[in-house]
Amino acid sequence: MYHPPRERWLERHRGKLLVAGLLALAVALWLVIELWRPLPPRSFVMATGPEGSAYAAVAERYRDILARDGIRLELRPTEGTAQNLALLRDPAAGVKAAFVLGGTVPPEAGADLVSLGTMFYEPLWLFCRCEAGVTIADLEGLRLSIGQPGSGGHQVALRLLQLNGLQPGDFRLLELPPADAAEALAAGELDAVFITAAWEAPAVRRMLSMPGVSLLGFPRADAYVALYPALTRLVLPMGVADLASNRPPADVTLISTQALLVVRGDLHPALQLLLIGAAEEIHAPPAIFHEAGAFPAATTVDLPLSEAARQYYLNGPSFMQRNMPFWIGQILQRLLLVLAPLLGLLYPLLSGLPRLYRWQMHHRIYRLYGELKWLERELHEAPPGAAREEMLARLAALEEHVLAMRLPNAYGEMGYTLKMHVRNLRAAYGTPRPDA
Repeated sequence: MYHPPRERWLERHRGKLLVAGLLALAVALWLVIELWRPLPPRSFVMATGPEGSAYAAVAERYRDILARDGIRLELRPTEGTAQNLALLRDPAAGVKAAFVLGGTVPPEAGADLVSLGTMFYEPLWLFCRCEAGVTIADLEGLRLSIGQPGSGGHQVALRLLQLNGLQPGDFRLLELPPADAAEALAAGELDAVFITAAWEAPAVRRMLSMPGVSLLGFPRADAYVALYPALTRLVLPMGVADLASNRPPADVTLISTQALLVVRGDLHPALQLLLIGAAEEIHAPPAIFHEAGAFPAATTVDLPLSEAARQYYLNGPSFMQRNMPFWIGQILQRLLLVLAPLLGLLYPLLSGLPRLYRWQMHHRIYRLYGELKWLERELHEAPPGAAREEMLARLAALEEHVLAMRLPNAYGEMGYTLKMHVRNLRAAYGTPRPDA
């Protein structure tokens, strides 16, 4: 009996081999996805600021927005910017994001940290139980609060005092958080309060409406901005705090810092983009000091923008961010990142498959022609006897195999020609066909 070539075995098991190949490909893709770039974590920690501060209030809004995408944002109250930076720089602290006051980040802090942009203005507010027109230099010897140690406002206040040639020892200095400072000012226990806070801060709104308390402006705002580039000149419009009582009674020139949203460089890029998306929802609407869309901004203060933030501000949110649920988008994005190079590798192979298939079909037929040619030579040379009968038996087996072959229509003519050659050889040596 004639033994078919290896191609017949491959044809018989083609379905099983295809299934095995697909399973192997699926397993390989799963391993690549899991080991190459993991999905974002489902929770991370953000340092905020003192409880009741503007930072804490804004952070709660971030938490609620991220919860819609299944991300749990854990909020950790702190004393302010200095502690936030310390926690961010310490990998063991577990803090991945925090609000930081622009202009207060030391150069050595930037090694592991990146910015997601500036989020809102934080003006410097100087409230005083005194007449309008008083300057910082006129406060010498008074009871003054400049914020609690560790806060960015405390650091900025000290810097401004130094710019005016003053030192903490020139005042009866207290270091109270904004809410406590407002209470002390209302009770007459303080003469002046120097805080850095957003317009929405409860302490600011309270002191703006406090009887006998004036908001002092900075008529030399341009000089402060020139000497302290992290600052910005702002104007608080007359009557904006209370139109009925016209508070403040005139436009007030302020100087302002900007709040940065800072993250560790190892925070997953997808979570960075979620934070920026939340920032747009929270900070993009118009406010007292800015028009709609001014924040978040790609302004670089103290720290460079992260690559994810840079791409976001340059190109906007991706298609998947705009149109897909967060986790579905992440899975699809990872699949595309894996499949794109894989398809690049497979394309040359796939494009060569038709040629390979043609070669295989020709090889399959030509091998049988080789067998036929060998049998023809042996039959021609073999004398009558057992050897000749063996050759005729092999010829009969070859014809059985050829008759049983199934070929694609494109190769039917080649198969038919082979069958005719086999039958002609059998007829030449007087052997009947199997179907005779």
